[in-house]
Amino acid sequence: MKFLVDANLSPRLAKALEAAECQAVHVGDVGLLTATDDEIFEFAAQNQYTIVSADSDFGTLLARHNTAHPSFVLLRHANELRPDDQIALLVANLPVVSEELEEGAVVTITPDRMRIRKLPMFP
Repeated sequence: MKFLVDANLSPRLAKALEAAECQAVHVGDVGLLTATDDEIFEFAAQNQYTIVSADSDFGTLLARHNTAHPSFVLLRHANELRPDDQIALLVANLPVVSEELEEGAVVTITPDRMRIRKLPMFP
């Protein structure tokens, strides 16, 4: 699985995903640090990345485009967590959601719950 970590999350998250045997890059690694959400969305779709962000706007983009890809992991309340806690939360939940992300999904993860919504949003 391939992940594109948004600018509002630590680059350490991408490195931790790689350590968990995933392919991962931070937007800063691919020249998208100051890119718009639309540009990040298009890059992820074209390169088959799942977006990982604390920005819920990617869900809006998925609804607007009515597509099954890219998948999106929303870390809710991420600003309340240290990067190490964000990493632990995401890595611990990946085995549970990996199949859905491969098929196309929005996965919302908080410290105490998780929600999975299959894509496209409007079949």
